[in-house]
Amino acid sequence: MTILVSFDIDGTLEVGNPPGPITMDMVRKALAHGCIIGSCSDRPLPVQQEIWDRHNIQASFVSPKQSLLDVRSRFMAEEYYHIGDTELDRQFAMQAGFLFLWMHAGHTEPWILD
Repeated sequence: MTILVSFDIDGTLEVGNPPGPITMDMVRKALAHGCIIGSCSDRPLPVQQEIWDRHNIQASFVSPKQSLLDVRSRFMAEEYYHIGDTELDRQFAMQAGFLFLWMHAGHTEPWILD
């Protein structure tokens, strides 16, 4: 099963400002399990890409969070997740047909199927 996971950055990823509970090792684990990963954030696209590059993670996409529907149209998957820390994250995810996870629920890594 192909799963796409979109991460907000600030308040969600450990490298955000403020830092969030999702570690870069968790992102690497998702990638190792075959997930399509990337970020949908308020940060400019080059800044998002630099974060992935700095941590040697091959992200499949970087996008504004309001463009989750565009991300969905570019990638075929059985499940789509967006993980974030704001109500706006939740609204954009729901509008695009993504399952939304609050960042604090990410510690169980529900996007990984073992």
